[in-house]
Amino acid sequence: MSHPHVIRTPDQRLRIFVSSTLQELAPERRAAKSAIERLHLAPVMFELGARPHPPRELYRAYLRQSDVFLGLYWERYGWVAPDEQVSGLEDEYDLCPDDVPRLLYVKAPAQREDRLTRLLNRIRDDDRAAYKYFETPTELAKLVEADLATLLAERFDQSRTELLAAGDVADSAYSLVGPRTEPDPAVADPVRLPTPLTDLVGREGDIAELRRLLVSGARFVTLVGPGGIGKSRLAIAAARASAPDFDDGSVFVDLSAVHDAERVPNRIAQALGVRDTGDAPIMENLATALRDRSILLVLDNFEQVLDAAPALTALLTASPQLSILVTSRVLLRISAEQSYEVGPLADEQAVALFVERAHAVKPDFEITPDNRRAVERVCAALDGVPLAIELAAARVRVLSPAELLDRLDRRLSVLVGGPRDLPARQQTIRKTIEWSTQLLDDDQRQLLARLGVFEGGFTLEAAEYVGAAEADDGDPATPDAPTGDVLSSLAALVDSSLVGQHDADDRPRFSMQAIVREYAREQLARSGAQPAVRDTHARYFLALGDDAEDDLRGSGQRRWMQRLGDERDNLRAAERFLLDSCDWDRAARLAFSLYLYWWVTGLLGEVRTWMEEALASGDALSEHTRAVALYFSRTIMFWKDPDGAVAADLTESVELFRRSGDANGEGLASISLALALLAGDSADSAVSAKPDTVRARQVMEHALQLYRETGSVWGESMALVLLGRVALREGALQEAQDHFAKSLALTQGADDRVGARIASYHLGWTELMLGDVAAARADFAFSVTISAAVGHPEGIAYGLEGMVAVAALTGDSLRAGRLAGAAQALRERSGLHNGPTFTFHRRYLDDLLAGPEATLVTAALAQGREVTVEQAVAEALSEARSEPDIVL
Repeated sequence: MSHPHVIRTPDQRLRIFVSSTLQELAPERRAAKSAIERLHLAPVMFELGARPHPPRELYRAYLRQSDVFLGLYWERYGWVAPDEQVSGLEDEYDLCPDDVPRLLYVKAPAQREDRLTRLLNRIRDDDRAAYKYFETPTELAKLVEADLATLLAERFDQSRTELLAAGDVADSAYSLVGPRTEPDPAVADPVRLPTPLTDLVGREGDIAELRRLLVSGARFVTLVGPGGIGKSRLAIAAARASAPDFDDGSVFVDLSAVHDAERVPNRIAQALGVRDTGDAPIMENLATALRDRSILLVLDNFEQVLDAAPALTALLTASPQLSILVTSRVLLRISAEQSYEVGPLADEQAVALFVERAHAVKPDFEITPDNRRAVERVCAALDGVPLAIELAAARVRVLSPAELLDRLDRRLSVLVGGPRDLPARQQTIRKTIEWSTQLLDDDQRQLLARLGVFEGGFTLEAAEYVGAAEADDGDPATPDAPTGDVLSSLAALVDSSLVGQHDADDRPRFSMQAIVREYAREQLARSGAQPAVRDTHARYFLALGDDAEDDLRGSGQRRWMQRLGDERDNLRAAERFLLDSCDWDRAARLAFSLYLYWWVTGLLGEVRTWMEEALASGDALSEHTRAVALYFSRTIMFWKDPDGAVAADLTESVELFRRSGDANGEGLASISLALALLAGDSADSAVSAKPDTVRARQVMEHALQLYRETGSVWGESMALVLLGRVALREGALQEAQDHFAKSLALTQGADDRVGARIASYHLGWTELMLGDVAAARADFAFSVTISAAVGHPEGIAYGLEGMVAVAALTGDSLRAGRLAGAAQALRERSGLHNGPTFTFHRRYLDDLLAGPEATLVTAALAQGREVTVEQAVAEALSEARSEPDIVL
């Protein structure tokens, strides 16, 4: 049986119609166009069509010929032509055929025109449309590229299923395995498998065997082999192939920057989106997060943290559906471990890899009868080790294969690249790295050694700062003025494949493979400059923290969160150096300048251990350093204070900040002190003492005055929230509402999204208590939207819980159950289930569970636990559809 199919010529790519206003979204339209073209699709855009036709006729014709509708919206509704009722923007949406997929993207924050607000509200009611929020052109480009790729994959699977039903592909391999769909992302926000920049060559058999092992029941597989043999690339490829066999997919855990075995659980938690809140052991939070999840963890570079192996056994025991794939240079030697030795590439595979990598530097390079033998001998001399082959192939730009072979023969026969007791292939890698460095000049070799201090990659600015510093005084040139020598030396390292380059958020970022970084550090230590260079590295990130401190509380919040996320490992390394040097003052300064970042990203537990190290040192600490250390070590325990010790230490912290002249620190410690004073005798408390509202009010009134005197809008808004909580404790609802409303206005004026989330959430509960359900719904929706935009799981959970109460009060018990289940799962999977919660939703949920619909609500709870965070957010926001004052 057969039936006709559309066969496109190569120039007839799928067409993506882009709808938006033109001028206000010009950068976003360029970003979307680039994303579409990177997928080899055709953007259909109004400004590309300088055609002699009326505009409306033109875009209608374009729409009829397009395969996907992509809408971009911000503040403007667009021009309404004479004799027309709607703008071209709305007309394009209305004219989009029903069978054309619609991907819509809404830019935030915004002050939207009324007609656009009404259009977006209508779109939210349209079950044909899916929409997401973005803030920058870079973020939009990533969303568009990912969503189009997913959409095309889904449509391809759908078309194959339809063809299979029609009998067209009965003999294909597809008919043997059936359709597959990717699992929905987990409720938490895990680190999915990275996408390598180059193809994996010659490992098809290894991938198939590793998947067979995992499918057949092996729960702990270790890929063993020397550095540079390709374990990481193979593990990623095998995990990607195996992801459909796990309901929650695969998650990648990079351990290359971890040197302390005790920090491994924290790194796993970070990759899974589990927060280290510090109020419970991180292993307990991990066990809770993984308990019911079918997931594959890929742990990369485990050889430097072997003492953490027992923790993996504990996780496997606690999580029956968990499997782990580890890469290591040595076996872990624990029960249940199955080893898989990663060997060298076969001869033909090695040559294929050489050719592919040579093309990157010399696109016209090809294997010929004249050079084939030389290429084969180069690959044989390098033992078929992928990294060694890649380093050698990078030289093809200036050396012929014969010249390359001659130099390798001479160098590898005499170089000793490290301890003689290393495995043969390990020596091959080290010798190849050293051979590569011999081709560099002195400045380039020195820069390579200095770059070894970085963890998890680095920016050009950071490389210039560290590379330009003199070893004797560590005082570099101004980092804002690029140093030509450093820049040219870095370019040479990139050309030599010793340093990799990729772009992140419109700025170049660089990295080194683990074994190259290890070699660089050895050279740095041998030179005697390591302490000075590490100090320079720490000073760079101290300055970065100082620059970020104020912007984290305002309009630069999202940008800095992303940038600091890229530098998380470097921040840890800088802090570790300062702590190991007993440089308590600078260690406290780095920790305190980034307080908001540590909190939002769930790392306060780690910062707490740093500061407890300073307190336990026995050294005399300065007043400010002790204030910071007391603050971090006590603030996350404010709700566990049976004997008043936490409040006493926070009182000391407030006083020490005051004496050292740090008004911001004094105010921040005052907030935590007030929380400790309010924490007694409540559902969100673990203490039995009565709350001291009188003293809490005094503390916060002083803090409010302090913040107003110093002009800190962020501090003033947070002080108002705490005064509102005091008023709630005292039953003064109108006063509480006034405080929360003022706080929200301040945060919105300062473009402080985290602060707005806190204020709107508190305002929602107060309005609910005052009987204004509609206003509460709007505030909770606003809180959920902001939390989702900044990636704050705790804020999302709070907002969902507020929506539970709204749904219960409006008679939608099933929605209440689903949202409560989603919030509960989000807390568990994000490590937020042990701490206090300022929420009252439980009383509403308990009433439903005790009522006539208890069975249905229980089922809804279970259903809610299975939804993704995106689905939970969408359901929560759908509560606000009829509210015209919610502008998203």
